[in-house]
Amino acid sequence: MNLTFIFFGILGILAIASGIVTISSKHPVTSAIALVFHFFMLAGLYLVLQAQLIAVIQVLVYAGAIMVLVIFVIMLLNLGDEEKLKEKFNIRKGAGFLLACVLLMQLIMVFLAQPYGTKKSPASINQGTIEFIGKELFTNYLFPFEAISLLLLAAIVGAVILAKRKID
Repeated sequence: MNLTFIFFGILGILAIASGIVTISSKHPVTSAIALVFHFFMLAGLYLVLQAQLIAVIQVLVYAGAIMVLVIFVIMLLNLGDEEKLKEKFNIRKGAGFLLACVLLMQLIMVFLAQPYGTKKSPASINQGTIEFIGKELFTNYLFPFEAISLLLLAAIVGAVILAKRKID
């Protein structure tokens, strides 16, 4: 076993544990903190997989901007009586548990069937870098990149016009 595989295993186990804490915690702030930790573990997994740009975007967008919104929503929620929020066992929980067990069995089968000594091609090492993604965006994917930028610009202009109409 090499060091990359060990780091991947540790980060994967921590990501799974933080995901479980996120969905099983009774306190929303604890869930939010566990979700931030989960985002950082995912960024570490991306770094282990040589995808530096996606790791940086993971930290900036999700752990930064999205979690600020989640914290604001938690602060603005008036939960009131928490007894009404508790769910008893129902068919959805049973089906979810059954599907989770099936997924776990499939993952175990995939990991046992694959050899660990697979080799990466030399070109795959550079595919996660910012330089490679920028070069691909501005050469092979220039038209879709510009089309999406125009679409986002139209959405922003539309949102401003709709917001201004409600103010007037």
